[in-house]
This record gives sequence, structure tokens and C-alpha cells, in this order.
Amino acid sequence: MAPTLSPDGKTLYVCLRFQNEVAVIDISSKRIQRRIPVTREPVAEVLSKDGKTLFVANHLPSGPANVNRISSVVDVIDTAKCKVVKSIPLSNGAVALRRICLSPDGKIVYVTSTFAKFMLATTAVERGWMNSSGLSLIDAEKRELLYSICLDDESLGAANPWGVVCSPDGKWICVAHAGTHEVSIIDQAALLAKLSKFPALGQSGLADADYEALPDNPTDDLNFLQGIRRRIKLKGIGPRELTAANGKLYAANYFSGTVDVVDLESGKVLEPIRLGPDQPMTLERKGEMLFNDASQMCFQQWQSCATCHPDGRMDGLNWDLLNDGMGNPKSTRSLLFAAETAPLMAKGVRHDAERAVRSGIKYIQFMQPTDEKTQAILAYIKSMKPVPSPFLVNGQLSSRAQKGKQVFEKAECASCHNGLYFTDSARYNVGTSDSPDKGAEFVTTKLNELWRTAPYLHDGRSATLEDVLGKDNPRDQHGVTSKLTPEERANLVEYLKSL
Repeated sequence: MAPTLSPDGKTLYVCLRFQNEVAVIDISSKRIQRRIPVTREPVAEVLSKDGKTLFVANHLPSGPANVNRISSVVDVIDTAKCKVVKSIPLSNGAVALRRICLSPDGKIVYVTSTFAKFMLATTAVERGWMNSSGLSLIDAEKRELLYSICLDDESLGAANPWGVVCSPDGKWICVAHAGTHEVSIIDQAALLAKLSKFPALGQSGLADADYEALPDNPTDDLNFLQGIRRRIKLKGIGPRELTAANGKLYAANYFSGTVDVVDLESGKVLEPIRLGPDQPMTLERKGEMLFNDASQMCFQQWQSCATCHPDGRMDGLNWDLLNDGMGNPKSTRSLLFAAETAPLMAKGVRHDAERAVRSGIKYIQFMQPTDEKTQAILAYIKSMKPVPSPFLVNGQLSSRAQKGKQVFEKAECASCHNGLYFTDSARYNVGTSDSPDKGAEFVTTKLNELWRTAPYLHDGRSATLEDVLGKDNPRDQHGVTSKLTPEERANLVEYLKSL
């Protein structure tokens, strides 16, 4: 993803999302010279004006989910050394990073993300505002987080911020809202003047909680952009990518197959550019649109299904959704093969996927589910296909993974994780529950795409599969792993990452 050319035109940087690397490609030889490890799922990057620093936006956070502070990070790569020299965590709850850009003067890096209020039970979230839409500002020279601002308005969310770009003259910052089919056009000078009254997050030493306690702070202030931002409704559906040139903003719409053209000064939406004939509206395609649409599917547009399940997977967070009591948050699950592996939710409280979809619309998005929309979303979920594991070799298990498959049997993992989806769909007490879930039984987790679904276990306590098999399995209650040799355990992990 996100090919980025160096200023001298000699080097191309490419995000290898599922390898968690950035590839450094020599243009003349067309060969990869280096692979730079980064934090997790790099999806976007931008170079400093001199080409010496590459800022990489990581889509998801790493680490366990049962902690009070979680955020995705922006990795800083020294291009001469070809290594990460700093990781900049964004404000607490910043996940699902999508795009990143540099101001024309080279001073500020802008990053779009969701700000999740995962630390609150959903009954404590005002007006269903579980997720806010955010823009983070990073000092490009000092490589520090400056500010985080909320892109939502009072009683009107701006869900799923995606593309971000500055106009070449530096006058405007533009953000695409993929969930509400809008763009925000923000006066950059007015924004920076307003932010200058607040302490910079990275320089002040303030924790997020202290910063958010300041009066009228920009992180959660629903009126912060009033008077300095225009929200423009587009003609297309699902704007994701943006570019600006010659006084115009161009927004590429994922679902409508069009490019909207907006005059930056007047805000007028001009005639869109159609990229091809209309595609047939299948039930699955309609379901994917609804899955990503906050304007139709959520009270006050705060979020869509895709906000907590980006790309149909998971956000790496724990949520206290109250369907099994309060004070016992559970890790968001991938929806891949959800329809085939009922019962659903950690404790199996939803008996089938249709009930789970209806409950999500009603209790998470605060809308009444209709049969038509429910069946469309269900069809989309059923149509999801797994991404082949990057740990496969030419599409097959490596020699280590083949040995790990034998260890999988030896450790009795297959007694519960069996069949096409590696689950018997039964409930067990595997010794991972704490108060108020103490003694609770959890549904056997499917293992497909396990390589991309960290953190693990019902509460996300395990940051890695090594943790699952080691420190978080002290009594061999989810696999007899305590007597495995280090080599056997490593081979087992290789196998699990290949599924």
C-alpha cells in the first residue's frame, strides 16, 4: 500500500501491510533493497520534505487489550539508516488509522483515525458516542504528538475518517468521512491559532486524562471546529482517497465508482467524474455499503459496523457491551466466518449471525433493524473471504509449520479447535475468566486468520500467540503446552500463524 517516491526519484517506499514492514525499492534496479519492520499493519506513509524521515501510519495497535491506555502509533523511519528511530503513540483510543499527509511547509503531519471510548461501559457513553472521528497533528521536526481534535459535531457524527490532504497553498486541510459521504474543509491557519491556546500533548508531559480534563479541550469538544470548518455532502458514496490541485478537491468514492470535485473556496460540489459503468447492486454489495455506512445505519452518524470491525475484522480493543453484564469487557472479534460458527459473542449469547446483526444495529448503533438491511449485511459477512497468511510459502505450510501441525495434535489443541473453522462451537471454562466473569464458559474461538487477529483470548490479555501458549496458559487449560520444548512451541506458533 501507499507507494511513496523519494524527492530525488531514486527510491520507492511501499507499505507491506500484512508483513508489518516497509519495503525500500531501488528504482533503477526495480529490486527491494531493504525491508524495515514497523509496528502493525502499515497502511499509509509520508516523507518529510528533505526525504530524510518517513512517517508511517499503523492501522491497529499492538499489545494486550486489557489495559487502560491503547493507541495505534506512527512510526518514524530514518531513511538513511533504514530503521524505525521512534514510535509516536497517538491519544488514548486512537485506532483504525487510515491516511497521513504533510503540510506544504513541512512542519505538521496530519493523521486520521477513530478515537474509541473503549474504557467506558456503553451505558456511560453520552448519546451513543462510543467512537469519535479524529485528526491528530504531529510536529514533523520534533517528532512529537501535538494535538488531537474531534471531527464530529454536536449531535452529528462524522464517522470513519479516511483520506486527508492539504491544499498546495496550505490554506485548507481536507478530510474524507467515508461513513457519512462527506468531506471536511478546515481553515489551517485558524485551526493552528485556536490550538495554540492548548498545551501540546507530546511536549507538556500531560497524560491523556489530564489533557481531556482541560476546559473546552479539542479532543472531545464537539464544537471545536465551529466557524473554521465546512462539512460538504458529496454526491458519491464512500469517499476514501483525496487529492487537491488548482483550487479543487478530488474525492474518490469507493462504492459509487466516482470522483467528486469540490471547489475549495465556495464549497460547491461540481459534476462528478464517473470512472466506468454502474456495477450491479448485488445483495452482498449492498450489505458492504450498509456495513460501512453511518448515515443510514447509526443514530446521529457516530459509527458504522466497520468502525469497530474495520475491513470486517477487529479494532484490537475490549468493549463492555452489556449483553452479558457490566464491568467485563470483551475483545472485538473478527466477523470472518461468523455466520458459520454460531453461537456468537465470547459467551455465545447470540444464537446465530442474523440475531447478532440485528442486536448490533439496535443496541450499538441505536437504530431499528429492518429485514432488508439485516439480510444485506448478513450476505456481506457471509461473502467475506480470508486473506492468505503471509507465513505461507507459495501457498503451502512451511516445513516449520508442518511440524507445528503435529504439535497442534500432540498438545490436544485439535480436541476443541477442529473442522474447517477450527472450532467445535462449544462453551468451556478454560481458566481465563476473572471477576465478574469468574467461572464463565467461553465459546471456542475459530482460528482462521489467526495471524492478524491479535490480541488473543476473550479479554485480549495475550498480545502474542507465544503469550497464549505460555504465560496465559499456566494450567494447560487451553492446550497442553507446558511440557513443549521451545522448538515445539515455536513450530506450533508458526503453524497457527499460517492458518
